[in-house]
Amino acid sequence: MELGQLEAFAEVVRSRSFSKAARTMGLTQPSLSARIISMEKELGEPLFHRMGRGVRLTESGQALLPYVERALDSLRNGREALEASRNAAVGRLRIGAARAVSAYVLPGIVEAFRERYPGVDVAIKTGRSSQVLEMVLREEIQVGVSRAFHHPEVAAKHLYDEQVVLVTHPEHPFAKAGEASIYEVGREPLIVYDKESTYFQLIDRVCREAGILPNITMDLDSIEATKRMIERGLGLSFLPLSALRRELELGVLAHAELREGHRVALPTAAMVRRAGAYGAILTAFLDLLDELYPQPPEAEPQP
Repeated sequence: MELGQLEAFAEVVRSRSFSKAARTMGLTQPSLSARIISMEKELGEPLFHRMGRGVRLTESGQALLPYVERALDSLRNGREALEASRNAAVGRLRIGAARAVSAYVLPGIVEAFRERYPGVDVAIKTGRSSQVLEMVLREEIQVGVSRAFHHPEVAAKHLYDEQVVLVTHPEHPFAKAGEASIYEVGREPLIVYDKESTYFQLIDRVCREAGILPNITMDLDSIEATKRMIERGLGLSFLPLSALRRELELGVLAHAELREGHRVALPTAAMVRRAGAYGAILTAFLDLLDELYPQPPEAEPQP
């Protein structure tokens, strides 16, 4: 079936008249009738009961109608998306983000973007960093912000290194000393945030390199829940520094350095599917990230 036939069918349904539908579409009535007759021949079923002063759908026409409407809606959405890709002022931006990024970093980015482009709707999906990568590859999202990955089909732009710190109650000896040995940490009750997360994998690697087995007493799937447990003195944890700013300002949490000089940092990047060119909205978002996270110039080669 051709697009003209689907449009003619839908307009006849709306108008309940071949003549009215023809006038609306700017066609002659014989031309519109020919489109409907051609559809009926192709489908092998009559789609309308022709009556003296109008038409109504046959059972076959009623069965076909929702599929025609969906097809025309999809085409309209496609046209709107194409127009939006040429114009950053209106449209939709689909972002995926790691859960910690979406909670503590992304709101500020989206706020800055919406101030510049208030006509753009922003849709956000969250998941683990590996899930964000998969969403980028499946093109469920236009851009992902998470742990940096190397993948041949993905272009990644480094944004910042997320520092992961040892978090304690402010009255804990580690907080008062401002530092702790990784071996001392190994004897403390440790609350971990999501054993499948990148944060836990980094901390587990540090502990294994030091030859210690962490004393894990809780495994939570929420950074906020983890912070509340630490506030009550129920254990320590390693968490992203960006998730602690409010609690550190209020003095309800504290963080300490690791004495052995272990520094746990998580490279965070914006990821997009590789392409020769990107639409106006995505380009505008990537340009904003360039402004918010300017990269230091590469060091000049020494003579």
